Amino acid sequence: MSGGHTESGSTRAITGQDGFRSEQRRGRPVFTSVLMIEKALTSADVEFVTTLHGDEAVAFHVLLQPRGDQADRLLRAIDDVALGELDEAVRERETPEGEDAKGVGERALEVSLQALRASGSEAEGRLIEDHPLDALKALVGEIGADEVIVLTDPHYVEEFFHRDWASRARHKVGVPVLKLFSHSKA
Repeated sequence: MSGGHTESGSTRAITGQDGFRSEQRRGRPVFTSVLMIEKALTSADVEFVTTLHGDEAVAFHVLLQPRGDQADRLLRAIDDVALGELDEAVRERETPEGEDAKGVGERALEVSLQALRASGSEAEGRLIEDHPLDALKALVGEIGADEVIVLTDPHYVEEFFHRDWASRARHKVGVPVLKLFSHSKA
């Protein structure tokens, strides 16, 4: 097709006047969101992200970096203390890291993808081991994402200094970035 339209099977990508790309499946527009998470989505998280765009169909591309691989223990412990969760701060040394975190992350990713699909959304995902913002930028470009949603527990130290994923992504990905806090512990 011409005029910025391409077709591939039952999916067609359309580049609008604003330069943004959206997909259509079976004649219905699909909003494409990249969802960055650090743990399994809770049912409240799934309900929240799947209803952000009302009745509009959404395809989620999930990137998960396990919490143990993100930051050092001290920053995680400070966040726990700031939230008043002293017991969690003491247990930070028990947070899986390295290969142990990878296994936990794979299970959390699968649980999250199943929950998104069960809600009626399309969902695919991958585990991130290194450089989450580089992976995010590459994925946004690869799929022509409409937005990025960063859904994590609060990280007060990083957020104060604008070093959290959402703050850094806003300068890197070229699409709107929405920062949301997870509703509860997974």
